[in-house]
Amino acid sequence: MTILQLDKEDNVYHFGGGWSWYDLQIRNWDSPLIGELRNQFPYSSKWFDLVSTLQDKNYLSVHFPDGKNPIMVGSILYTVASAVNDDHSNEQFYFYIDGDALITFNLDEHTRGIMREEGRVSMLHQCTRPIDGMFVLSRAILHYFHVGMDKFEHRLRKLEAGMKHQNKRYLMDSILTSRFELIFWNNSFISFQELITASKEGYQEDLDDSRFYKQLFYRVERMERLFHHYEREIDTLVSIDNAIAGFRGNEIMKTLTIMTVIFTPATVIGAIWGMNFDNLPLIKYSWGFTASMLLTLAMTAGMYLWMHMKGWTGDILRVKSRDRNKNI
Repeated sequence: MTILQLDKEDNVYHFGGGWSWYDLQIRNWDSPLIGELRNQFPYSSKWFDLVSTLQDKNYLSVHFPDGKNPIMVGSILYTVASAVNDDHSNEQFYFYIDGDALITFNLDEHTRGIMREEGRVSMLHQCTRPIDGMFVLSRAILHYFHVGMDKFEHRLRKLEAGMKHQNKRYLMDSILTSRFELIFWNNSFISFQELITASKEGYQEDLDDSRFYKQLFYRVERMERLFHHYEREIDTLVSIDNAIAGFRGNEIMKTLTIMTVIFTPATVIGAIWGMNFDNLPLIKYSWGFTASMLLTLAMTAGMYLWMHMKGWTGDILRVKSRDRNKNI
């Protein structure tokens, strides 16, 4: 086997299962190292012809160049978050997997450090195939998604509390922001769902005995349930906000309608007494103005009492407590 000319930041690990992991950092896809890899892994040539076009793209392909043994290649976009309060950084790594080797390119330094920890190294030594090593690596990366979801859930709970106590207009903007954040995480998560499916395509019944595949599968399943739960929760918040907005709009329109009807007599009397005629009723009497005002008030009160007896006013005109929702 040709000895690769590696840089200081590159590493090659050999494990007890008889396979190797090439942990490489590539900045130029035309470097001599790529040429050495093409010679050492002949089936990788087509992959290297394609890889330079995959920047900022997810990609995964399984093929059988000898008609039997699978070759899996691809690139995965992911987000690194080591703690709930950390800012996220977007990363991308590329991989090639055959029967003897797992080759990864441009894995971030934080994840590389995690994979060097004693527990992860022990798991890698227990792997019998490179694809199992890929499962261990993918499961480590999915931990970032759990951290991201914990942070997302914290903000969602604050949003729900704000909606419960004081539903303001800006809350819909916050709900939409949460929706877009969930879409971002969900889109990043698709790569790992596809990895599960592609592994079944390439290795089929061989995965039945793989503990590392099952561990990744169950973690992916957990994440899927979280995404579905948060999607339903956000949909519920949107429905609640729409219902509140609709109810408030109806209240406003009903109130304006009632006020318009109540003051209709005053409007009519004002229009009549505002006409430019000499022989208007009561205009020549000293008590005429007082009488017209009393008539206006009486008709207005009568209109309100009539609507109240019909049950058309309800509680629309009542003043609501500002802290009413706090005891719900």
